[in-house]
Amino acid sequence: MEEFYEADQLRGHFPVSFGRQEKSIASVEVVHTLTKRSSSEDETQLNKNLSERLKKVAEANHNLERPSEQSLSTREDGSMVGPPRPEEEEAAAEELIGPPRPSTAALSDEKDDTEPALIGPPRPNDGAGSDSDEEEEEDDDEYHVPLSNEIILGGHTKVVAALAIDPSGSRVLTGSYDYSIRMYDFQGMDSRLQSFRRIEPFEGHQMRAISWSPSADRFLAVTGSARAKIFDRDGLSLGEFIKGDMYIRDLKHTSGHISGLTGGEWHPSEKNTILTSSEDGSLRIWDVTNLKSQKQVIKPKLARPGRVSVTACAWGLEGKTIAGGLADGSIQIWSIKPGWGSRPDIYLSKAHAAGDDVTAIRFSVDGYTMVSRSTDATLKVWDIRKAREPLKVFSGLPCFYAQTNLAFSPDEHLILTGTSVEKGGNAGGQLYFFDKRQLELVRKTGISSSGSVVCCAWHPRLNQIFATTGDKREGNTHVLYDPVLSKRGALVCVGRAPRKKSVDDFEAPPVVRNPHALPMFRDEPSRKRQREKARNDPLKSRRPDLPINGPGHGGRVGATKGSLLTQYLLKEGGAMTENWMEEDPREAILKYAELAAKDPKFIAPAYAQTQPEPVFDTTVSDEEEK
Repeated sequence: MEEFYEADQLRGHFPVSFGRQEKSIASVEVVHTLTKRSSSEDETQLNKNLSERLKKVAEANHNLERPSEQSLSTREDGSMVGPPRPEEEEAAAEELIGPPRPSTAALSDEKDDTEPALIGPPRPNDGAGSDSDEEEEEDDDEYHVPLSNEIILGGHTKVVAALAIDPSGSRVLTGSYDYSIRMYDFQGMDSRLQSFRRIEPFEGHQMRAISWSPSADRFLAVTGSARAKIFDRDGLSLGEFIKGDMYIRDLKHTSGHISGLTGGEWHPSEKNTILTSSEDGSLRIWDVTNLKSQKQVIKPKLARPGRVSVTACAWGLEGKTIAGGLADGSIQIWSIKPGWGSRPDIYLSKAHAAGDDVTAIRFSVDGYTMVSRSTDATLKVWDIRKAREPLKVFSGLPCFYAQTNLAFSPDEHLILTGTSVEKGGNAGGQLYFFDKRQLELVRKTGISSSGSVVCCAWHPRLNQIFATTGDKREGNTHVLYDPVLSKRGALVCVGRAPRKKSVDDFEAPPVVRNPHALPMFRDEPSRKRQREKARNDPLKSRRPDLPINGPGHGGRVGATKGSLLTQYLLKEGGAMTENWMEEDPREAILKYAELAAKDPKFIAPAYAQTQPEPVFDTTVSDEEEK
């Protein structure tokens, strides 16, 4: 132990920047304080400064430094005085989650020892001992709704209409009207809360639904096109379902959907079975192993002949039933059994108002409770054992998006759904909580001050609530959590400092060559041949003159005038003259005629007996005499 004390004392004499620097991490208490939501009783609007507070978290992560040299001192016994070291802070952060609990001394002064200790942050008390505060505390203690803190997952440019969280709670998928899917990983994110991948399943088609497989190794992407697509866990495409023939009238004879999809959901237990619904008025069950044909085609029952869009679909308990909601307000339920067909077992012709779309259907784990949501601004609770009339109708819930869904709490004591922003209204998008047993409104909380709440989910393992919002300008996903009640998820990444960039992070931008593109999109042609030609040109390349040997000419120093040494010596000695330009060509040839006749070579001896004797003209023309 004495060696460690000596090392600590020795390190106090060095500057703080000496040695390896520790990664700066903001304390857990600071992070949760900055992400704390407004806890007013109405809670109709989200705090507009939430994004600014999240920026402060990132700044705190960057600017947090180790204690200064003056703040470190030693006692006489050698122990350190001052703030704890980063190692001690990390160990304390791992043991304690959330704000520090009140001390036992403070509790003993105000309360009896028999009362239980307080857990989590203290709740605000506008009026001490008021009945409303006591009732609110009782409700919170009974349902344990994690609403104290909030983070926002941004990135979309339009409303987020699809949401899926894998069973482990590590990855979140959000689909938007901007035609894209963003993938978030809590284990890899930092306090900037950025998605690690963005994919676009079909160009120009809005996202309608996303669903994870039971094993979370693949997910289903449903867009406004007639083809659903399958992706793996990392966002790589695995294939798409086939499209049917739109000129065939009977939908049972088509190999796939012929109009835009409205919904889709993976089987709760079978990893190769998928259910989809479409605007062509049919539901289809697919096998992922064979994307070119469906297993079953379901045509709902209609009051009049024609085609009515199926706007929602859902699997029942353990995948033994299928439910579909139609654009005429009806809900139909089929039981999967040997020999089953398109005839529904339960037909609710007037489940919702005629002409309003059924946006969502959910079954409870008890097997007989069903909840439905519609654009007629209602949420209805049904008992499918006696489904003539709903058990309860909750009205006054504006719904303008066809993807507005509903969800259950992990213990299924609560039903939650979102509301849309009415034109000219003062209230923003809200999240409503209804008691499933008492069939009454328990609580409502504001999520967005300007955008509508479309999708919601309450993850059982994380104990965190997800709500997607947005409008024509932006789209966000709000994650509500409690530092004490929640686990992992947002708690993992909200206090993580961003990694500093280094030289190894540099990546050269990829270059794509497309020689057959249109001229306006084509890359510039190669200039290699032009550069080589210009290099050989002495004027363009500005190449200096090459040196010459011997006496020069034309102002340049040279020796042989660019000729061979033998030619130079013959010229200088007079044996070689350059008078060929002044000599007559005819005379130059005739002077070799006598030599050729005396000593013929090569061709002349072969034709000596057959060819006539050549006679050359020796006359001179008048023009030459002149």
